[in-house]
Amino acid sequence: MLSRVAQNIYWMSRYIERVEDTARLISVNTNLLLDLPRDTAFGWQPLLFIIGNQDEFHQRYQQPDEVSVVKFLVGDQKNSGSILSSLSFARENLRTTRDVVPREAWEQVNDLYMYVRDHLEMGMSRRGRYEFLRRIIHGAQQVTGLLAGTMSHTNAYDFLRLGRHLERADMTSRIIDVRSGNLLIGQRQTQGAQGQEQMELNPFENIQWMSVLKSLSAYQMYRQQIRLRVRGPDVVKFLLQEPLFPRAVYHCLDQMEFCLQKLPAPKNAEILESIAELKKNLTEVNIPELTKEGLHEFIDDFQIGLGRIHEQIAAAYFAH
Repeated sequence: MLSRVAQNIYWMSRYIERVEDTARLISVNTNLLLDLPRDTAFGWQPLLFIIGNQDEFHQRYQQPDEVSVVKFLVGDQKNSGSILSSLSFARENLRTTRDVVPREAWEQVNDLYMYVRDHLEMGMSRRGRYEFLRRIIHGAQQVTGLLAGTMSHTNAYDFLRLGRHLERADMTSRIIDVRSGNLLIGQRQTQGAQGQEQMELNPFENIQWMSVLKSLSAYQMYRQQIRLRVRGPDVVKFLLQEPLFPRAVYHCLDQMEFCLQKLPAPKNAEILESIAELKKNLTEVNIPELTKEGLHEFIDDFQIGLGRIHEQIAAAYFAH
């Protein structure tokens, strides 16, 4: 398998995952602002911090208001991380690997790109935004499902899944970091009936924690497993350590490890060591203590580790 083909498939998968995640973030944020009081200090700038391109935004836009942030994240072609740009990159990567990937996947990505390109105004207005973003999310999920059901599970498919799960782990950790910062600070400790410390959330914080879960399509699965009121430490633990939820960080690392074990050795030995180290850090950390102090630093270290894994993958398989 050519390294160029592996690289294009890896990045195509990352871009499609990025499209779905960004669309869901915008949709959940739109609904969240409708649920909160007008004087609540919560707006659109957190989305820029999650995506990680706030500096680029402020170079071209004056204020991080709703119109500017949505335009930047959806249809700004100068923003390489926008939905339109990501679909364009995914489309180009897929176009050059059409002999490896089922033709139906190319058609689906191409159709989704043209839909977004031709309906940008619909995404700018609150009235049309829900349907616009719903189509994007479902379109990205169709690509993922189509590839899972029609593509032979060769090394090409391993690179596809490798890119998808690395992108998911990256996005989940970013959402935890940015979204949880002000929420954990806002929690109050109270004494329970038995003298045990309990964490109490006001109603608005509860809504925001629910939005954290919904940003990752995790709310229903969380409630199935944790049959208590939505609490910050429980949410963080579920999204970091849950081995069975597809968007939890630990699950993503587990799937990356599985894919790498099927790829040619010994190129993957160093990468597997890096993944094992991140998994160990995740399982050993005390979540209740972490949510009181040190969560941001922990996520920073995790992000650095993910970046190192990406660089190791590129050096081992793409730099030829």
